[in-house]
Amino acid sequence: MSASLPFTEPIEMAPHLSGCPYDAYAQLRETGGAHQAVKPSGGEVWVISRYDDVKALLSDPRMSIEARNSRHGYQGFGLPPALDEHLMNVDDEAHARLRRLVSSAFTPRRVEAQRERIQAAVDRLVTAIAPDGRADLVDALAVPTPVVVICDLLGIPESDGAAFQAYTRSLMTPNDPNRPSTRELVAGMHTCLVDLIERKRAEPADDLLTAMIAARDGDDRLTENELTSLAFLILWAGFETTVHLISNSIATVLSEPQLADLVREEPDPHTPRMAALVEELLRRDGPMLTAIRRFPVEDIRVGERTVPAGETVLLAIGSANRDPQYITNPDDIDLERAAAGHLGFGHGPHYCLGAPLARMEVRTALWTAIHRLPNLALAIPEHDLPWKPDHRQHAVTALPVTFTAQPA
Repeated sequence: MSASLPFTEPIEMAPHLSGCPYDAYAQLRETGGAHQAVKPSGGEVWVISRYDDVKALLSDPRMSIEARNSRHGYQGFGLPPALDEHLMNVDDEAHARLRRLVSSAFTPRRVEAQRERIQAAVDRLVTAIAPDGRADLVDALAVPTPVVVICDLLGIPESDGAAFQAYTRSLMTPNDPNRPSTRELVAGMHTCLVDLIERKRAEPADDLLTAMIAARDGDDRLTENELTSLAFLILWAGFETTVHLISNSIATVLSEPQLADLVREEPDPHTPRMAALVEELLRRDGPMLTAIRRFPVEDIRVGERTVPAGETVLLAIGSANRDPQYITNPDDIDLERAAAGHLGFGHGPHYCLGAPLARMEVRTALWTAIHRLPNLALAIPEHDLPWKPDHRQHAVTALPVTFTAQPA
């Protein structure tokens, strides 16, 4: 992309705003806070790039998440109602009601109770690859860790967890010519969820899915579609974003030796410096380039531009978190700075419910990999790492590494 491009016409989103678009984001911020763009699939959207604007609009009640407020007939992924009536598709009271029904699963006490189980799961995964001396840490660590955690939270048996992992992994790779169609994958996932819910009704347990079923069958009256949709969302969101967060974090630390040294100095995954490192990784290299689309319910002024009501708006979290007006030297990882306010997990009413759990997972996976796999290093040059060609996500898709093999 030319440095002199004025962005007075709609810009192409691919490849400039896909994968690792931070140079293009910098140009957007310099030339205005709001720009029209053309999606790879066609159709125009508005991209909001500056920190102050993105943060304000994430909590602005005039920015609706409901597709019915799109004047262009937004279709999204085209999920059936049985999987689409969840937190990320409703506003205001409807959203608050659904959020209230699942928020108890993500309290600090419940998250802390997961610490030993997360560590045990990561230890098993690392032990399995330790004798090999090489691995792809996306497949070997980043993918299976969230599966174990989210299935444990929901109360999904290990056998079902394997099936859900297969479905979600396939949904994450839409360009794979060998995978089943999206319609088949969604139908299969829905069938699995319905079957699991029926089994949970017959044999309730102390888990989130049982609690959600009780809400369905009790006074709160979750509808059946809301029940399956919430279960689907928790599985999908708890899996996909955390996979990318773990992968990106390990890739960054292995690309910057001083960060790997820092991790080696920490006695456990949950020290203040490990927590500070994860916050900086979330800010600078987090997996979400944009928040889920919004639709203004009235015309909204952003800088010198007016975004008309009903337009599709993408709030560029990846750009906002690197805005020098928000934080000095934004391209550096600096554990000494006060980096409060980053938007890696969003902001406002749709702030990620699972943020505390995801933080714990990435701290544990990152620290354990560095400590348990001696001389851990990238197996290919940093600039050859493959990144997902997506304007919504910053995600390394393979992470080949070498290390000193350990006896089995």
